Amino acid sequence: MDAYIDHTTGDYTGQRCTDLHNAVWLRLRIRKGTYWADPQMGSRLHELARAKDTPQTRALARQYAEQALQPLIDDKRATAVNVDVSSPETGWLWLSITVTSTGGDVLTFRHPVKVV
Repeated sequence: MDAYIDHTTGDYTGQRCTDLHNAVWLRLRIRKGTYWADPQMGSRLHELARAKDTPQTRALARQYAEQALQPLIDDKRATAVNVDVSSPETGWLWLSITVTSTGGDVLTFRHPVKVV
């Protein structure tokens, strides 16, 4: 069990994490190639900070999130990952992510991505 990370602040909460919340959050927030223990961990979502809000950018956001979360499936910690992208406000994409753990629990996440 890991210390639970608050996804809004990035701080430890003092509680224990017994599911995939931390794993999902870290894989989306860390820039791919910058984590010392695993250079393949992380996502490329930060690359979209200068991209315009277009259908192609939304497709890239979905692809980058799916690539970042694929190791959870490869490690058999999750059986499925589904990513939907919406643009409810100017300058932001919101990723709605559903992860099905191997135990059958369905976890839902919302992750913001800054765009131009």
